[in-house]
Amino acid sequence: MDRLKDGGKHLLAFLKWMAIAAAVGGVMGAVGTGFHIALEWAAETRGHFPWLLWLLPAGGLLIVFLYRSCGVNNPKGTNLLLETIREKDKLPRSMAPLISVATVITHLFGGSAGREGAVLQLGGGIAYEIGRVLRLDEKDLHIITMCGMSAAFSALFGTPIAAAVFSMEVISVGIMHYSALVPCVAASALANWIASSLGTHATAYAISGIPELSPISLLQTSGFAILCAVLSIAFCVALHTAGKLFQRFFPNQYLRIAVGGGMVILLTYLFRSRDYLGAGTEIISAAAAGTALPWAFALKILFTAVTLGSGFKGGEIVPTFFIGATFGCAAGPLLGLDPSFSAAMGMIALFCGVTNCPLTSLLIGVEMFGAQGMIFYFLAVAVSYMLSGYYGLYQGQKILYSKFRPEFIDTRSH
Repeated sequence: MDRLKDGGKHLLAFLKWMAIAAAVGGVMGAVGTGFHIALEWAAETRGHFPWLLWLLPAGGLLIVFLYRSCGVNNPKGTNLLLETIREKDKLPRSMAPLISVATVITHLFGGSAGREGAVLQLGGGIAYEIGRVLRLDEKDLHIITMCGMSAAFSALFGTPIAAAVFSMEVISVGIMHYSALVPCVAASALANWIASSLGTHATAYAISGIPELSPISLLQTSGFAILCAVLSIAFCVALHTAGKLFQRFFPNQYLRIAVGGGMVILLTYLFRSRDYLGAGTEIISAAAAGTALPWAFALKILFTAVTLGSGFKGGEIVPTFFIGATFGCAAGPLLGLDPSFSAAMGMIALFCGVTNCPLTSLLIGVEMFGAQGMIFYFLAVAVSYMLSGYYGLYQGQKILYSKFRPEFIDTRSH
């Protein structure tokens, strides 16, 4: 009799979460598509009117004004999402609209930023509000927030499997929040279907030069992954250091972001290139095809650190793809690897190093590049995960399980 009661409870819980996942996936499929269209419009408009770059400082002032007008004086962004899911913090209702508008402003005027940080906050914030309307308890609010993050990530990138796993893996390094498995997978799949039906194309690249499996190719992959682990640490340190320096020398948020915008303009004309403005998806595509400037990865780190460190909004993951792809394209051939193949490995190995999410990284590799090189992707991810240590993009991420020993630990990412 007790087993029958337990079975009935499990069935009701399953039906509840499938219904919630359908609602979240449906909403985020439409919202994510709209956000994707807005970002595409911003990029195209900036391409047609290059002079918009000169308005980047003014755009930054508008971002600060919007946040302060809504009572958000020190926005934590994605870190707040991670802390909310793991602890008892509440998400402000203004999170979703603010990050959406601020990210579009950043992209419109040429800030070097991605989009996933925004879409995670957008998805998590909207899903959290749906949970409030449904009067979910605290633990269920955590699950529906992860559900929204997965759905939004899937709608924007077209990688539904990786999106479903990412929100469960990124919260606490070393463990997976499997209690959210069904709603995250269901919402991610539905959001991806809606986005593709509305015309959003999945992020995918055709690569070449995948080597035959051999001891030499495995050594080459391992050596390359070591370099990516070091680069991931350098990127995280650059971002966090830039933020601290801007806050130290420019305590006033308005002055800080205006100076940051001015620095991006100066860097653009100093290096005589607009390749490092916005997300840089065209450069990622070129690197995946085997073409990239040897120093492109270093300049993207500089532009992104200045943009995000001074207070502009966006994400770090697309810049990570840019940096990993261009670095791989340049460094891979030095180890005897094909530039196209090493660009793909650079993207996923660097992603793993900065997010501490090995399973998500592998799945991104398979969904973006196909399964043919999966064993190499997995090796690169494993090496990068271990050797990147406890660094990461998100300071709200908790390291719960050691990367080096089979034991639980209690420390935060550096």
